[in-house]
Amino acid sequence: MPFRGEALGFELGVSEIEVTPRMTLAYAAGIGDTGPEMLDDASADGVVAPPPYCVSLEWPVVIGGRGRERLGLAPEESRRSVHASQDSIFHRPVRPGDRLRTTGQIVAVRPTRAGTFTMTRLATVDAVTQEPVVTSWSGSMYRGVELVGDGGQLASGPDAPELPADWSASQASTVSISREAPHVYTECAQIWNPIHTEREVALAAGLPDIILHGTATWALAERELRRAYYPGRPQVLKRLCGRFSAMVIPGTDISVDHSLVRDGCVVFRVTNADGEEAISGGFIEFQD
Repeated sequence: MPFRGEALGFELGVSEIEVTPRMTLAYAAGIGDTGPEMLDDASADGVVAPPPYCVSLEWPVVIGGRGRERLGLAPEESRRSVHASQDSIFHRPVRPGDRLRTTGQIVAVRPTRAGTFTMTRLATVDAVTQEPVVTSWSGSMYRGVELVGDGGQLASGPDAPELPADWSASQASTVSISREAPHVYTECAQIWNPIHTEREVALAAGLPDIILHGTATWALAERELRRAYYPGRPQVLKRLCGRFSAMVIPGTDISVDHSLVRDGCVVFRVTNADGEEAISGGFIEFQD
């Protein structure tokens, strides 16, 4: 079945979660974010969630929602969806004890040579005060799925800051991705797709092996960048953006290359073991 253009504007539903220490501690441990601000919940200041934890709040909305049949997809076509980009704006840190509500709306649908591309706006707010917590723009590609209808765009994400078109890395760090990393991330982030953990499923989907979640690579990049520029201060993260461009195979290394382009703004890319950009067009913004 094709993807229906009438899905434009579709409200995906609501997820409400009370954040527990177990959730944030597990996520931090799953990406090796081991600072006391993440893992020492007995400290006077308590702990905060690593900023990329926002994807764990968004996942139930992305895969669940109500009336997903309105998208017009058979189950096997839904499984062809690949996370293509993530642009998240952090209004305040997430802490254990928060009760957070996340909603999503499909705000762009368009055909491409690879299939149908969608952009979903995800908003996480404090369920009590309605204070904004995280706003994300999540791009997905439905590989090989035809779009029927006009599609279109209701809203676009925030503009990127003015960044150099060509830049050289002033710093780089190498991160080893263990063979079990996708399994650990799956359980600690509570984000499950069998192509990341079950090799038989990955091979049947045409992949060369199981692959690391794009959001795990994104989170590891954020960890490395924060350590380089604002160690121990996750609360200063303002925005994290990147396109998921190539696969990361567990059991290999990635390189996080980055450069400070002005105060509080860093450009970065992540390359995989084959020298391909696993994350391209990356930038991160901090605020004091």
